[in-house]
Amino acid sequence: MSSLPPAISDLPVLNLLNVESAYGPIKAIRGVSLQVRRGEIAAVLGSNGAGKTTILKTISGIIDPRKGSIAFKGQDITAKDPSFIVQQGLSHVPEGREVFPLLSVRDNLLMGAYTRNDRDGVARDIETVFAYFPILKERSAQDAGLLSGGQQQMLAISRALMANPDLMLLDEPSLGLSPKLTKEIFEIVVRINRERGTTILLVEQNANMALNASDYGYVLENGRIVMEDTCAHLREKDDIKEFYLGLKEAGVRTERRWKKKKTWR
Repeated sequence: MSSLPPAISDLPVLNLLNVESAYGPIKAIRGVSLQVRRGEIAAVLGSNGAGKTTILKTISGIIDPRKGSIAFKGQDITAKDPSFIVQQGLSHVPEGREVFPLLSVRDNLLMGAYTRNDRDGVARDIETVFAYFPILKERSAQDAGLLSGGQQQMLAISRALMANPDLMLLDEPSLGLSPKLTKEIFEIVVRINRERGTTILLVEQNANMALNASDYGYVLENGRIVMEDTCAHLREKDDIKEFYLGLKEAGVRTERRWKKKKTWR
């Protein structure tokens, strides 16, 4: 994950402004504003239930926001149909993978390219994703439902790449995977960004992996962005070290500060 970053544009490819979404009467995200610049990997960190998945579903049109606006490549996509958003160059890898279990690996990949009509380009991209994930080539004729969890995650990412997206949304790619497989998946995600220039917005509970792989990060708590910075800076913040990276030293310092404040009262 130490390869040089691509050229990152100052212009955002994705821009959320004061977005609010809800499930019935329950607000899941509250006034979320964030930007993702072309060529970067941006991460949204937060605990389970913070609203990370809701952000991605709102961007990709699965959930309509109640307030705010979403622009992709300068075009308003707020509450647009998901199929329209995909056609604009945005792919969403959902939480839990959600491959087509009764279709073969190859047919799953072809489903990802359903908006394209360049056969030669599709054939080249299939070989590209097979190069990223050789096990998928070995299992190309196998039903996707028979793959392991890690292999299904590889397939879900590859299927999204088959749309040749400008922006890929990744929802909890490490969910249910072993540390070894998680490391492998994140290394490939970084390669996709560095080699193809694909912009990526990642939501992830594994803060250590996300911060090491990403360029910029947002911290989400109770549906609100409470902190943002470059990932290099976020890794050095005591709050991040204690609550997301589990580093004891930072926790001891935070506890000392709390005790000191308490004696001042």
